[in-house]
Amino acid sequence: MAKTRKTDLRIGIDSGGTFTDFVIYSGGRLTVRKVPSTPADPSEAILKGLADFLPASRALIIHGTTVGTNALLEKKGGRIAFITTAGFEDIIFIGRQTRKHLYSLKGEERSHIISPGLCFGLEERIQAGGRVEKPFQKKDLDRIIGILKKEKVEAVAVCLLHSYANPEHERAVADKLRQAGFKVSSSSSLMPEYREFERASTTVINAYLLPVMDRYLGQLQEKMSGAQLKVMQSNEGYISAERARQEPIKTILSGPTGGVVGAYHLARSAGFRKVISFDMGGTSTDVSLIDGRIKMSTENLVGDFPVRLPMVDVHSVGAGGGSIVYVDKGGLLRVGPESVGANPGPACYGLGDIPAVTDANLCLGRLDPEFFLGGRMKIYPERSRKALETVARKIGRSLIETALGVVAIANASMEKAIRVISVERGYDPRQFSLVSFGGAGGLHAVEIAKHLRIPRVIIPRFAGVLSALGLLLADSVKDYSRSLIRLAQKTDPEELERAFAEMAGQALAEMAEDGFNPDEVLIERHLDLRYLGQSHELTIPYRSGAFHKFSYLNEFHRQHRRLFSYYHQHRPVEIVNLRVRAVAKAPKVKLRPYQEGPEIPDSARIKKQWLYYEKDKYQVEVIDRSRLLAGNRLPGPVLIVDAESTTFVPPGQVATTDRFLNLIIERAS
Repeated sequence: MAKTRKTDLRIGIDSGGTFTDFVIYSGGRLTVRKVPSTPADPSEAILKGLADFLPASRALIIHGTTVGTNALLEKKGGRIAFITTAGFEDIIFIGRQTRKHLYSLKGEERSHIISPGLCFGLEERIQAGGRVEKPFQKKDLDRIIGILKKEKVEAVAVCLLHSYANPEHERAVADKLRQAGFKVSSSSSLMPEYREFERASTTVINAYLLPVMDRYLGQLQEKMSGAQLKVMQSNEGYISAERARQEPIKTILSGPTGGVVGAYHLARSAGFRKVISFDMGGTSTDVSLIDGRIKMSTENLVGDFPVRLPMVDVHSVGAGGGSIVYVDKGGLLRVGPESVGANPGPACYGLGDIPAVTDANLCLGRLDPEFFLGGRMKIYPERSRKALETVARKIGRSLIETALGVVAIANASMEKAIRVISVERGYDPRQFSLVSFGGAGGLHAVEIAKHLRIPRVIIPRFAGVLSALGLLLADSVKDYSRSLIRLAQKTDPEELERAFAEMAGQALAEMAEDGFNPDEVLIERHLDLRYLGQSHELTIPYRSGAFHKFSYLNEFHRQHRRLFSYYHQHRPVEIVNLRVRAVAKAPKVKLRPYQEGPEIPDSARIKKQWLYYEKDKYQVEVIDRSRLLAGNRLPGPVLIVDAESTTFVPPGQVATTDRFLNLIIERAS
């Protein structure tokens, strides 16, 4: 595996549905660029954006990708097979006794990414304690391999019963399959935890993505002329491209995670530790709550598929600048979740006539048509008006009323997403600040914050490319887990210490392969705990030492009470899983503070234009954000534009630039 090299040139690349963003850090300076995405082959946009830098073979490139996510959601992965213990071949299709709509009388349709005819059972058995009950017979596997070759299978998911307790059989099967020329996803190396369905589902999805991501990243590495390629994971850290090709499921929320990492670091540097990240792009909006640190979850759904790996807790909705505006069969105005994407894009791009949220903002005067992407991209306001007037006639409203309705509907959808990660999880949004970024975020964030009574909106510098900047603020992170089902009160702390030490040794060895010394790696330890008889657990930090040996129990009771409003101080607590996180601190982009300036420079005032807000019409100034100084104060209504995004400050609000040139928007006093 290639070791991490020290380099002065670092590039973050975030491939989005509409644009591919680049942040280049060289010689202590940041430069940014946006290139229209090429969904058919994302590497085309990447290579176009890197054309000036590829000759620099020592460049470190960190890539946030949606290739895996799109392959899963669109069901365009590889042709795969599933091998498990005989009698459990249908586990992927049976799932658990859970339903999306509990009281619906209709049966739910269940589809999966694998054919039932390619699910095979091996005559072998390992007990839950790890003892071999029935030895593995290699001749059974030889017969299955013959069928797999005949069926032209590309990758195989191997998930044998209780392999988390004893991986002996599973390793033998995986080795034999690799020798036969198949790509293999093995549950004992990917997710050695109990819960057969979740473990099988995670392993199958990884196998499904193996051919797609292996081809994509392999070709990208070849075309990058020897540059060092890293890939962002879903757990707020990056891994090598080689590891991502073996475990592509770990990159499934790669893009949104970069944005959360960027929001965390920039908010922290500005003095805010309790924030909600709000990433509104062209296709979707991703939100995440940060209470001092980035929230993680192991109970995740991507589409309809459970993925039980540590991921940043991100909630997504189909609302973005490219969300389609239409009238449904009942005559109601609707927005999204479908998107026009990069091609043809909103009607104003001049390639199509489908109205989108961006067209509504343009009709309301909330975009400067002469300064879209800093003036680098020509847009056509008349096409937006024509497309939206078609919708307006269908609902019997004026163009402006329709555009205001489109914005209100999109805002309501995004407000609901923020409530899911805050109010529904025991957090009061009034205690947080909203960090808004993405190309479209600044147009909607202040109105959304007002409705949710969030007191402050932070629009970071480089807001339009913050996900790409976040990639350059990330560390190298690896997660490990192991099931150890014991009653906590009867578990010897020394047993936990030995298990944690073994997992930490594996982490340090793999970090060494990436070029990190042990003294550069921070090891974090956690326990998954639950009350005896419960079916789900909470993840609690674990600290060593005689004083702390049972302190995790008090923390478990406290967290349980916060989340569920009750706890049982004397009820037995069960340990389910041990978790180790290895974090190697990478060199960071250094954000330099600026000295405060006296007044807004005249050169920042571009022009005045009309815009609409709550049925009123205002003539507002358009301000070039790149020319603002620290300490400048901008009372609304005002439009603040830069090369990547636009910020709309409504009446009654005031925007102030802090020492890092972030916009801090609060109610005018």
